[in-house]
Order: sequence, then C-alpha cells, then structure tokens
Amino acid sequence: MKVGLGYDAHRLVAGRPLILGGVEIPYHLGLAGHSDADVLSHALGDALLGAVAAGDLGRHFPDSDPAYKNISSLILLEKIMEVVKAKNFLPVNVDAVIVAEAPRLAPHFPGMIANLAPILGLSPEDINLKATTTEQMGFAGKGEGIAAYAVVLVEKKG
Repeated sequence: MKVGLGYDAHRLVAGRPLILGGVEIPYHLGLAGHSDADVLSHALGDALLGAVAAGDLGRHFPDSDPAYKNISSLILLEKIMEVVKAKNFLPVNVDAVIVAEAPRLAPHFPGMIANLAPILGLSPEDINLKATTTEQMGFAGKGEGIAAYAVVLVEKKG
C-alpha cells in the first residue's frame, strides 16, 4: 500500500463557474485557471500521482497546452486513473478537505462523491469530503481563492 498527498489552490474571479468535484456550485465567483480549475479534482489527481510516484498534475497536463484549455478536471482525473492502473495500483480510499470561506459546500458533497466514485473505482463510502474555513485569515479566509487537500491510499493489484 502507498499513500499520496495532494494540494491545489486557485483564485476566485468573476465570470467563471465555480466547479468542485465536477459539480457546478451556484456562486457569484468561480475559480480562475487553464482548465475548469476544480481544486478538489486537482488535489485528488496530485495525490494519486504522488502515491504511484508519477509526478504531478502540471507535468501531465501543462497549462501551456491548449488541449487542456477549459477541460473538465474529471476528464483529467480519468486520465490520471489510467496512469495509476498502468502502474498496477488501485485506490482504496480518499479523504479530502476544501478550504473556502464561502459558499457553503456540504450540501454539494453527495453530487461530488457521485461524480468521483466511478472515476476512482470506489464506493461512495470510501470517499470522505470535508469543508472548512480559515476564520477570515489568509487568501481563502479573505475570499480571494479556494484550496483543497487530499490524501489517497492505493494498493497494488493482485
């Protein structure tokens, strides 16, 4: 068994949708980025890549490549799962936290889990999502951005 840790953060801006775990969340700001800027999916992807010693998101999907412009991060996660499986590993469970002062995210967790579970090959019970604020400290607390941390356990197939 191996473990991977992932982290991602993006600025909040006007004129972009707020997408987390593949769910579009009603909010007046969205996350800036080359892809859809889904920090939860990016943190999960980095955790998976780290667990199998396969680099990071930027190495696999550089923001200089127009092929990834506005791409759904769920598609990137599917491609990352191909790397994980090629290295003969499968996820066992996921634990992630999203750091945001607003909006309220917990009501959207079931939809996020429903999107992530089939891609990761996990049952919904093996994915734990949490949200926290920073009590108005730092970029997330000031409403300037959103961050996510993820830990993934993987095990060798067979």
